[in-house]
Amino acid sequence: MSAGPEVVPAMAPGLPERLFRGELADRLRVLAGEGWSAPLTDLTGESARERLASARVLLTGWGAPVIDEAALALAPRLRAVVHAAGSVKGHVTRAVFDRGVAVSSAAAANAVPVAEYTVAAILLANKGVLAMATDYRDRRAYVDVLGDYREVGNYGKTVGLVGASRTGRKVAELLRPFDMEVLFSDPYLDEAGAVALGARKVALDELFHSCDIVSLHAPATAETRHLVSAARLAAMRRGATLINTARGSLVDHDALVAELRAGRLSAILDVTEPEIPAQDSPLWELPNVVLTPHVAGSLGTELERLGVHALEEVRRALDGEPLVHAVDPAALGVTA
Repeated sequence: MSAGPEVVPAMAPGLPERLFRGELADRLRVLAGEGWSAPLTDLTGESARERLASARVLLTGWGAPVIDEAALALAPRLRAVVHAAGSVKGHVTRAVFDRGVAVSSAAAANAVPVAEYTVAAILLANKGVLAMATDYRDRRAYVDVLGDYREVGNYGKTVGLVGASRTGRKVAELLRPFDMEVLFSDPYLDEAGAVALGARKVALDELFHSCDIVSLHAPATAETRHLVSAARLAAMRRGATLINTARGSLVDHDALVAELRAGRLSAILDVTEPEIPAQDSPLWELPNVVLTPHVAGSLGTELERLGVHALEEVRRALDGEPLVHAVDPAALGVTA
């Protein structure tokens, strides 16, 4: 068998060029060996057979094909799957772990822009910027911000984070300079862990009725579906804001729309269920809602952070070193 690439990309076409630019691309080609070429979008064709035969590392990203037993049979030398994005649930099957192939994820790198988006949303929401901007646009005249918006501001506000995930923890870290109280609710976080994050652990129901902002950072599982229920939404303070950068399934959207229509709450939603709301969904028109098209994660120049993260893991895998960001298969049921 002739020598082939030791690192094989398997992701959406054109994505490697956005993850690995300039010096990063040069370093990757050196690591990959001969035969580096366009990414595989399936692992069953003749091209895949030839390239997988020599692969020691599969470098995956968004749009990666499923790595199952059939694919593994074509890759006898495979030692690691390095994912240059967050969750591996969509393409890494149990067969990968059962064969002893190490799996790495760039979830920690992708958590950074999500946390940055969240903190920006928290600061703007507490300041009342969204409501005042709408008011100003509608009036096109003087707005008595001191008289009409007496409760806005970030000083002394309480922010509740649902889920001590990588993103939730990063949000807590970024909020440290601000004069706000941070509460966490997560069954896998103890009180000492919350204190170490500069926060306080509370029960989920207490968090919903105690906070000016509730931000979601929990995974989508059977247990977390509609975690944000009608009762919990009703318990939120009048004027509070719900932020969702996690998964749309966490929220009972019918109940949320009812609260939004009543004017009790505001919402900043980067994810919904369905992912794109129906054309006639009230979420498009309500003035107290900000909808963004799933943009909190890595975009533009932020993709290079994923590339840097993945490239170092590829090097470790080829050098026989342990992966720093290895995925624990036992934790997949409670993580994104």
